[in-house]
Amino acid sequence: MSSWEVRISSSRGVPYFYNTETHESMWEAPPGLTQDQIASLPGAKQHLLNSDRPAQVRASHLLVKHRGSRRPSSWKEANITRSKEEAIEMLNEYASEINGDPEKFAELASKYSDCSSHSNGGDLGFFKPGQMQKPFEDATYALKVGEISDVISTDSGVHLILRTA
Repeated sequence: MSSWEVRISSSRGVPYFYNTETHESMWEAPPGLTQDQIASLPGAKQHLLNSDRPAQVRASHLLVKHRGSRRPSSWKEANITRSKEEAIEMLNEYASEINGDPEKFAELASKYSDCSSHSNGGDLGFFKPGQMQKPFEDATYALKVGEISDVISTDSGVHLILRTA
């Protein structure tokens, strides 16, 4: 019987394979194991199978804050006074200019996003469930890699989200 099991990385939040005899660990399935053998490893059911969500995703966003945002100020404006409706209108204009193009998304996020992530083209890096506001998390996990969301509203403001991984 195999001495491999599936565990979750505490630093990355993703599954990995651990050998209880040799203490070896690896991200990819150990060579020589069939899909059936992998599926029967301890921990596989909870960490690999029946998972409707990946352990983490990566996304970029373009945030437009409004006066109802929880912190209505940004690197661009000390006091944001626009209405939520005006913020949504701005995002819709950006969305039509982006037209599904990830490079254009990063360019506009760099120029217009009210988030400090603007300096990275809107890239937020990887995050796991529970690390972002629920509407943002749900929208990101619902996207396929490369897809851009419709306007998403959170306590921070309104966002366009590009799922990158």
